[in-house]
Amino acid sequence: MTSVLRWRFAATCALTVGLLFALIAAQATAQAASYRVEEASVAQLQADMAAGRITSEALVRAYLARIQAVDRSGPTLRSIIALNPKALEQARALDAERRAKGSRGLLHGVPVLVKDNIETADPMPTTAGSLALKDNLSSRDAPIVARLRTAGAVILGKTNLSEWANIRSSKSVSGWSAVGGLVKNPYVLDRNACGSSSGSGAAVSASLAALAIGTETNGSVTCPASINGVVGLKPTVGLLSRTHIVPISHTQDTAGPMGRSVADVAAMLTVMAGSDPADPATREADAHKIDYMVGLGAATLVGKRLGVLRPAGRKSVAELALFDRTLAALRAAGAVLVEIDPPLPSPALGEAEQLILDTELKADMAGYLATTSDIVKVRTLSDLIAFDRATPRELALFGQETFEKAEMSKGLDDPDYLKALALARRLTREEGIDRMLADNRLDALIAETTGPAWRSDGVDADNSQGSASGTPAMAGYPHLTVPMGDVRGLPVGLSFIGPAWSEARLLGLGAAFERATHARRAPSFIPSVEDTPEVASLLAPVP
Repeated sequence: MTSVLRWRFAATCALTVGLLFALIAAQATAQAASYRVEEASVAQLQADMAAGRITSEALVRAYLARIQAVDRSGPTLRSIIALNPKALEQARALDAERRAKGSRGLLHGVPVLVKDNIETADPMPTTAGSLALKDNLSSRDAPIVARLRTAGAVILGKTNLSEWANIRSSKSVSGWSAVGGLVKNPYVLDRNACGSSSGSGAAVSASLAALAIGTETNGSVTCPASINGVVGLKPTVGLLSRTHIVPISHTQDTAGPMGRSVADVAAMLTVMAGSDPADPATREADAHKIDYMVGLGAATLVGKRLGVLRPAGRKSVAELALFDRTLAALRAAGAVLVEIDPPLPSPALGEAEQLILDTELKADMAGYLATTSDIVKVRTLSDLIAFDRATPRELALFGQETFEKAEMSKGLDDPDYLKALALARRLTREEGIDRMLADNRLDALIAETTGPAWRSDGVDADNSQGSASGTPAMAGYPHLTVPMGDVRGLPVGLSFIGPAWSEARLLGLGAAFERATHARRAPSFIPSVEDTPEVASLLAPVP
């Protein structure tokens, strides 16, 4: 073949390949325009991809279009802090692999969002919402992200969060970060999305992705899941790796899956669970992890003994009525309900947790910052405090008194810290959850996860009404929340709490409850509760 013929052949091949890619892209664009991602489950997405009704590329395009319509404009949720510029490229590669070799499994080609305190190798910084980390491009995957990627998930982007996972100040505005602004609740836009995984909860609820990862130290998965009307699981500390996640506390920190159904959360947990040599807390994970999807379809509430922890504090008549209706639904589904008198709250427990978090924050943050690139200029908690003082936007809404108190802590060898750690574990484990379960022969404890969303307030900070997260968070035990209904359009979740490594049991109970109640409703982006006809008529005078 002459050089001219070789050139013509190569040019023809290049043109053919180019036309093929253009055709595929055009087809994906057309599919994306007609495909409805709203409320689509992972199983539905996978079935549609397997049947050729949609491709992963088209799915990514469909979610990007919805993000533009709902998150960037329209209701303007601000739940997503960054989009992955390589998401379409990843999706195309997974589509090609599906055609050539078949599917890797249930997450093959499924777009997933990642909370922005978790590193990914994609060209997106991991900021934890702080301007101090705006250039924190690590080019590495956290092990839980690597596991999702190996399973075929597409990393769609990063979600907004309460800055530093809500540890900078006790007077914070949940869902706000200096980088991403304030996340809105997709049900009622002037209400809070809770924190710190506010963006993950709001984005999944609004169908901006099928799945998202959150993280929790105390309530940061379960509260936003409950308030945004989705399912969230805070697993046993040590089931999921914490490597390459911006830390607060190695005693209480864990990532957790968030989705619109128990099955979707179980699929994600199955992929993410496992031991990590770099995280000593996970040494038992491989021995305990299972396929959490197995048995969900046959799960039942019949004969299950559930310990009822009644809502405490100031609760509305409507909120208490919702909880009572939920108990009636559980009884109707065959559950045996046992009223529980929990141990009296100890002021010493709250003080112990604060000392634990202060001490570990200072040590663990320095350990994480030491692994960041040279472009990141902060290396200690003291550096972060100084950065905030020099950056007006950081402290414009609230201060950093928790950071400052943690900076005064005395280190991981401090006898007071070690005593606090032992006390917290004893009161929440042996004398807390373990005792309540054993003394009453229970399968799990149940409680209202937290109350309905409060108004976001840039003056007086958060106004939450307490939650069920504290005891399982300090114990390091699993905590699942599932939608149980709403109060004037504001979702409320039901918590299932169990002993260490009981994720499969809790997911089974949650799946059975989900089937019995079908309580989740899609959000409708109402501006204000007071704007609804029902409430507006009650607020107006009698004609």
